[in-house]
Amino acid sequence: MAQSSIERPLLRIGSRGSPLALAQAREVKARLVAAAGLDAERIEIRPIRTTGDLVQDRPLAEAGGKGLFAKEIEDALIAGAIDLAVHSAKDMPTVLPAGLILAGFLPREDARDAFVSRKAKSLRELPRAAVMGTASLRRQAMVKRLRPDLEVVTLRGNVETRLRKLDAGAADATLLAVAGLKRLGLLAAATAILEIDEFLPAVGQGAIAIETRADDTAARALVAAIDDPDTATALAAERAYLGVLDGSCRTPIGGHARVSGGTLRFHGIIVQPDGSAAFEVLREGARERAAELGADAGRELRQRAGADFFTRT
Repeated sequence: MAQSSIERPLLRIGSRGSPLALAQAREVKARLVAAAGLDAERIEIRPIRTTGDLVQDRPLAEAGGKGLFAKEIEDALIAGAIDLAVHSAKDMPTVLPAGLILAGFLPREDARDAFVSRKAKSLRELPRAAVMGTASLRRQAMVKRLRPDLEVVTLRGNVETRLRKLDAGAADATLLAVAGLKRLGLLAAATAILEIDEFLPAVGQGAIAIETRADDTAARALVAAIDDPDTATALAAERAYLGVLDGSCRTPIGGHARVSGGTLRFHGIIVQPDGSAAFEVLREGARERAAELGADAGRELRQRAGADFFTRT
């Protein structure tokens, strides 16, 4: 009897099943093939439905936070059903399950937010009392800080779904990550791009993170071959900053690090959900001190804002 020619996948990549998530997984696959000479036919992408995908009727903060986009994928990784997990870095909690690590990051895409509207050319030009649709606490707070007159409603779903809802009149405008629009070939949908220092993005926005088991040396070696050092350094600062602020609050948080040569520059912000108060912080130093700089920025904001800032709703 002839032996079956069907071979077990050489590598199994776990990902959410949205068009954007699958585009990101395919990018990781293509880079692995190019860097390690792997057989593309033997790299399998396995879509995994997460709790975050299922919750569509309320902001994620009310359902348990952004980790809801990672849990089922991480469960599969721990169980050995997949070898790598591909995530949007901004979806990753600062504390990972025991035995898992973020082994690398692809080169970061544009980290900015895009303003999308059929009613105005910019956020500032929206009519008074217009409706902004978003499920992000950060975007809600940043919008209310700039335009306290606007009404903010929950707008959930993948990128294409939110664009359809906008066209159907569910809101007058929305905000989407430029990186996601670019990866989907939908950048033309953006009405305007918000500059980073005016509208700070979420920690990790624009970056693709690759998670492995800590003891899987083979998978870690493959990821190391495609890891981008500048992105990894920037994310070390951003995640250390978030780690100081996260877990004890549901305060809207923005943070972004830039790496240029041997220097890292970090800009962070915390905002009340209604936009009524905000504190910002800047740090600059050697890239080797990335995590230290980020954590120090987070501690400064905690001290300046006071404990009540993190418990007010």
